[in-house]
Amino acid sequence: MDNQIKTAFALEMSEAQSAYSSGDLTRAIAHLERAHILGQRTFFKHWITHWWMLKIGLENMDLREISGQCLRLIAVIPGYVFGWVPKGNTGGANVSPLSAMPLPDDLEEILKDTSIKRDVLVRASIWLVVGILIFTIL
Repeated sequence: MDNQIKTAFALEMSEAQSAYSSGDLTRAIAHLERAHILGQRTFFKHWITHWWMLKIGLENMDLREISGQCLRLIAVIPGYVFGWVPKGNTGGANVSPLSAMPLPDDLEEILKDTSIKRDVLVRASIWLVVGILIFTIL
């Protein structure tokens, strides 16, 4: 993940956590949605945005959000491995996890050079090398 994306993700998460701490859950969700768009190509960043969305769902006692985020926390694993990350998806239970969505203009500029296919090929290459190393050791 390039530095501009990392910086933008960190800023959105910081703003989300600050809003959560002050009890402004609507603002927290808005920042988490932006963080989700920025972080969905990286396993931990993608997972942590869903964790925080789950926390807000629990705070609001929103059963739809709670169940949706629990499913998404699990789906992050195959999503990461197979590149199942619809660009622009905001990650909340109010949207389909399979739907691509328009990017906000400022995030489109930050994400313009990203490639899910390239990310999947890199991951597949790493897993292939790891598999070969394990097979040759055993």
